[in-house]
Amino acid sequence: MRAYLSLAFIILGISVFTGADAEAQTSRCADCHVANQQTAAPLWSGFALRHLHDWESSPHARANVGCDRCHGGDPTTFEKFQAHMSMLPVTSPASPVNRVNLPRTCGACHSGPFVAFQKSKHYELARAGDDRGPTCSTCHGEVAAHLLSPRSLENQCARCHGAGRPQANPDYPASARMLLTDIRELRSELDDAGSIIRRIRDKSARAKFEEARQQAEVPLAEATQAGHEFVFTNLKERLESARRRVTALMDALANRAP
Repeated sequence: MRAYLSLAFIILGISVFTGADAEAQTSRCADCHVANQQTAAPLWSGFALRHLHDWESSPHARANVGCDRCHGGDPTTFEKFQAHMSMLPVTSPASPVNRVNLPRTCGACHSGPFVAFQKSKHYELARAGDDRGPTCSTCHGEVAAHLLSPRSLENQCARCHGAGRPQANPDYPASARMLLTDIRELRSELDDAGSIIRRIRDKSARAKFEEARQQAEVPLAEATQAGHEFVFTNLKERLESARRRVTALMDALANRAP
C-alpha cells in the first residue's frame, strides 16, 4: 500500500510540474492503470491491456470521457479499494457494460443512435438476453468507437443471416456492405466539398454553398440513423436524397464562375 500511495503522489507531482490542475481532471482511472501495468500484469488479460490502449487513442479519451462513465467507480481517488468499490463485473445483470445494458449506457451520450436502435429487432433480441442479437460494441468496438469496414460489416451480418444460418437471408449482408460503402463515399464527397467551400473568397457565394452542403448533410445523417434501425428501405431512400443533393452541390462547385 505504501508503494501504491507513493506512486499516486508521483503522478500528482507530475501534474503540478506540468501546470495541470488535478482537481480539473474528471478521471484518474486510466492514469493509474497505465502507471501500474507492469505490477498488475499477472492479473490482467491481454484483452484488458488492449482495452486500455484502445481508450487512449479513442474519441472518448479526446473528449475526456473517462472509464467511470461506463464502468462506474470513483475517478477522484488513487486508493484502489475505494476507486473500484462500486464497480460490477461485466457478467452482472446490473453492470452498465453488460451487453443487455450497453445500448442504454452508450445512449446516455449517443441519444440519436440509441433511439433508432430501440426500433430494431436486434434491440428486442438483446433485451431478451439473446446473444445472437448485436449490441453497440458489435459494430463499434468496446471502447475505440470505430466503425467496421463495409466488408467486415458484411461478414458480421453473415454470422446470423448468411446461407445455412438460422436467420438466413443472404441479401442482408450484401446490402449492408453496399449501403455502408455508399454512406462512406458520400461522406467523403461532402468533406471534399467543405474543403473547396472554405477556400471561396466571396463571402456571399461561400455562405450559399455552405448552406447547400449542410442541406446535403441532413439526409445523410438520417441515413446513418436508419442504419441503427437496420431498416434498409428507409436507409436507401435517405441515401438517394443525399446523393441527389451532393451531386447538385458538386456540379455547382465545378461550374461556378472563377
